[in-house]
Amino acid sequence: MPPDQTASLSKPEASPARFDLRRFLNQNPFLFALLLLIVAVAINWYLQPNLFELRSLNRNLRSFLPAIILAIGQTIVIVGGGVDLSVGAIVSLVNAILVTMLTPESSSEQIALAIIVAGAAGLIAGLINGLSVAYLRLQPIVTTYATSFLFAGAALLILPRPGGEIPEWMEDLYRSTPGDIPFVLFVIVILALIWLLIRSTRFSQYLYASGGKAEAAYTTGVPVNRIRMTSYILAGLFAALAALAYTVFTGSGNPRSGDDLTLPSIVAVVLGGTRLSGGQGGAIGTIFGVIILGIIRNIISFANIDSWWQTLVNALIIIAALAGPGLIRLLRGGKTSV
Repeated sequence: MPPDQTASLSKPEASPARFDLRRFLNQNPFLFALLLLIVAVAINWYLQPNLFELRSLNRNLRSFLPAIILAIGQTIVIVGGGVDLSVGAIVSLVNAILVTMLTPESSSEQIALAIIVAGAAGLIAGLINGLSVAYLRLQPIVTTYATSFLFAGAALLILPRPGGEIPEWMEDLYRSTPGDIPFVLFVIVILALIWLLIRSTRFSQYLYASGGKAEAAYTTGVPVNRIRMTSYILAGLFAALAALAYTVFTGSGNPRSGDDLTLPSIVAVVLGGTRLSGGQGGAIGTIFGVIILGIIRNIISFANIDSWWQTLVNALIIIAALAGPGLIRLLRGGKTSV
């Protein structure tokens, strides 16, 4: 046999690389949210032909931004293996602080001081949650549910009833459209870039490791407790930023402003592809998830459907996220643990 043929027989041919759909979806969990977003936008556009006009687009994005900021903070906590039921109450608290410290005639120094105090309040609230969960080893759901009453009570103490005003120029900036591009859109892009920056840090690697397999991460030297505490602190900071966006959006204060924001923040995170068990997901999908929920509200409104459908949709998303892994194992013929 000629030498070249012997060599060809001794070396097996390389099998062509096969596209692994499951691995691709695991690496890009936001793709389902992106597809759903396209469908939702198409339906909304059909019901509201002026959806992409500058005025409508700006109004929608302004209403979405507080929930987007809040849900990004929730994403960080859930990726790290926790959950925060107090973020809505932190929004109420910080909103009350802002409108109490600001008036229509507030100077730049007074505005800066109010924002610093509001940010500090969010950080302290997040620190309380983080210490309780990470170092006192209390259950995240029970702990943050309890602290939500603490923060909500503080908001009512500071601002017993809705009211207050802020400088008009802050509202004008929030509504502005420089170069026919909504100002809020710039903020959303900056938030996405900040998340991509966070993803490139060692903190992000530790966060995903802590959320995926905490015990294994601890044995490899990951400071799990410190990472989890930090995730709650960041959630508190993002809640404070969400409160700032809500304040300039409404122009006033409400001690119960965050009551309806906590559950949607969790739903948006799940809808964006982040696992409730932690260790997988990201803020890009969360942004899509918030916008999807906002568009669903638009669809329900323009289609004259009862508003309780929105609550039903939120509940079904959470149930699907919790039951999905077990259902998949069942369809594959696997056994679920009792």
